[in-house]
Amino acid sequence: MIIIDVTKLLNTAEGLVDACFKLSINEGEFLTLFGPSGAGKTTLMRILAGLETPDDGRIEVDGEIWFDSKLKINLPPQKRSVGFVFQDYALFPTMNVKQNLLFALENSTKSENIDDLLEMTELTSLATRFAHTLSGGQKQRVALARALVRHPKILLLDEPLSALDTTMRQKLQDNISAIHTRLGVTTLLVSHDIAETVKLSDRLASINMGKVERICPPMEFFTTHTLSGKLQLVGEVLKLEKEYPVIIVTLLVDSNIIKAVVDIKEGEKFKIGEHALVSVKAFNPIIIPINEKQL
Repeated sequence: MIIIDVTKLLNTAEGLVDACFKLSINEGEFLTLFGPSGAGKTTLMRILAGLETPDDGRIEVDGEIWFDSKLKINLPPQKRSVGFVFQDYALFPTMNVKQNLLFALENSTKSENIDDLLEMTELTSLATRFAHTLSGGQKQRVALARALVRHPKILLLDEPLSALDTTMRQKLQDNISAIHTRLGVTTLLVSHDIAETVKLSDRLASINMGKVERICPPMEFFTTHTLSGKLQLVGEVLKLEKEYPVIIVTLLVDSNIIKAVVDIKEGEKFKIGEHALVSVKAFNPIIIPINEKQL
């Protein structure tokens, strides 16, 4: 069990914000931190990893105190059992794949799990390739394997797939899901991708302005209970075309483009770049705009 109850003053685009992160994470759980940019998701991850220090509060992991402002306890990052995967890979370009993993062991002589990790991440055939020669998806698999090499209690994934194309992103999602199932490591993911969140997560923690607003299963969070539609999709508004007396709304849903028709008055609520919820009732689509807090 991970218990986090900390505060920190955040410098955001909205100004200074008193963040208050309070949540409990079950052992072996896959939890996604979801919310708008600048909400504090990455800050929370860095606090847990020991890369940033809270102003006040307490962090306890499996009965071990990692941070306690009153007791003046603050374990350094190297003393915390955490594997961190960043968006930018952070590999050593002049080392090959296996050397990158071995380096992460530091002074440990336990390297017997290296080959298992290479197999799990489908990197066995690339073990002797230098990191700078790899594709983005291959580099991210190396970063994932490296984060797991010391058998961490917690795996932190900070938008690791956001720079990848759809096909590679889906493949890496499958890799992460399979590894999580096999190893059972407690995992925190920062993601803005709804499909990714639903696919991977046991629960979702909605974070906004430095506060954990809601924790629930992802499908519960993304389902609007006020609508009885049998099918609901969230998409980004790409285009608005007036064809009196209606407006044609073009949306990007996952990697697909769809169009729906709304009347002129309803169409005034939409803005290009914002999100909308499409609900299908008896094969008649109902489309309404939604704000970022509802994502």
